[in-house]
Amino acid sequence: MYPENSPHIPAQRAVEVHHPTPYPPATVTPAPLVPVQPNAVPAVASIVLPDGRVVTGYAINPAHPEPVAAKPAVSRAAVNVALGGVGFLAVCGGLILLTSFIAALTAFITQLIILAAVIFGGWIAVQLFSAHGHQGRGTTVNIRKAVIKRNRFHG
Repeated sequence: MYPENSPHIPAQRAVEVHHPTPYPPATVTPAPLVPVQPNAVPAVASIVLPDGRVVTGYAINPAHPEPVAAKPAVSRAAVNVALGGVGFLAVCGGLILLTSFIAALTAFITQLIILAAVIFGGWIAVQLFSAHGHQGRGTTVNIRKAVIKRNRFHG
């Protein structure tokens, strides 16, 4: 780390010490005292410390903030009327939803009945027309009644 020719003792540096220069104190000129008559003579309080010394001075009254204007209380009747109105609106909304649900359910059931009638009516029509269509247009002989029909369609 050190070259061979250099001594192993670190070089000593010259240390400079700086001393702060104090500023001269500012001269304060006291304001002239104007005697003011207090509204009331404050009470002088004396306190005896545990070591026997007595400290005398004026008691400092805590500053009271300005009173805030009191908000008028909400009457219980007004709260009850408001809650009753909210409840009434909730019930009316529920009844409207229930009515629309019943109307939709009724329309759905009606459509199912109509669909069933159309399907069943079509099935009956197919059965009627297909049963007589297989007989053909030839001669019909009813042996029991001894009725002979020729080239006639009887349904």
